[in-house]
Amino acid sequence: MCHVVTITQTANGATSHTLCEQNQQGVVSSVNLTMSGLNVSLGYFLTVVVFGAAFRILFRKWPHLSVAAEFPASFVLVACWLEVQTIKEVGEWAGGLGPDVTLTILFLVLLTHGVICAGATGNPSLTLMNFLLLETHTLPTLLALAAQFLGAHLALLGAGYYWALELNDMHMIKNLMSRECSTALRVSLVQGVFSECVCAFIFYLIYLSLKRRSALIRVPLVAAVLTYFSHSASNYTMAFLNPSLAYGLTFYCPGFTFTEYSVVYWLGPIFGMTLALLLYMGHIPRIFTKNLLYSQKTRFRVPKGEGDKRK
Repeated sequence: MCHVVTITQTANGATSHTLCEQNQQGVVSSVNLTMSGLNVSLGYFLTVVVFGAAFRILFRKWPHLSVAAEFPASFVLVACWLEVQTIKEVGEWAGGLGPDVTLTILFLVLLTHGVICAGATGNPSLTLMNFLLLETHTLPTLLALAAQFLGAHLALLGAGYYWALELNDMHMIKNLMSRECSTALRVSLVQGVFSECVCAFIFYLIYLSLKRRSALIRVPLVAAVLTYFSHSASNYTMAFLNPSLAYGLTFYCPGFTFTEYSVVYWLGPIFGMTLALLLYMGHIPRIFTKNLLYSQKTRFRVPKGEGDKRK
């Protein structure tokens, strides 16, 4: 390192001093490239968020098209997460960014998404949960699912066009390796289904317990839990817990077929969500009217006087 080099009057000493200065310049140059890359990513995030917010404001004028709000919700989530994934895959390797940077960015993305997309989830599992809770009907549910997957697909296309612009070195590398992306599924199918199911089960239990809470409490906690699961399951499935998000992030990567990805990232979260709903409610309102796990509390209490007379 530079602070342990002894500078002498010999030629070797002068050469060592020159090499030290060159190393310093290289470090400064690397830091500048990293910061410029993050500035480009920040501009991308802002553009996507503004687009999603403008789309939602536009459709507020037509309440009967409220299902269309799922399109920007899914688009914003997938488009931003794709860039976070790029920062993680390329930035940590080429730019020297630590995992704490990507986790912080992911948390801020999820927090922003929860704020601007209030009322829309961008998550097919949550849409199906509302359907099972009798909060939505069949046709709006199907339209919402279609809007979510359409938003995810267009976000994937938009991100590909954005990477092709090669606005910085990170995107140039991403554009070169886009067809050979690394899959998020790094375990067998059985382990993948189990991982997604368990993470979804825990997450949706937490989500159901927070559903009636204030958005000031619910949105940050949900963002924190999703960030934690994504980090904890990074060596397994990444715990997307969102079928349309997984479709946009990893279905096009080689290593598994579309059917295999569907089993892990669609059936796993949906099955975990259903189990969480059954445990939390005691039944699934769309399927069972009777509570299967918990007995109903008596609505009317027996007066104390009558109880004393019987004794």
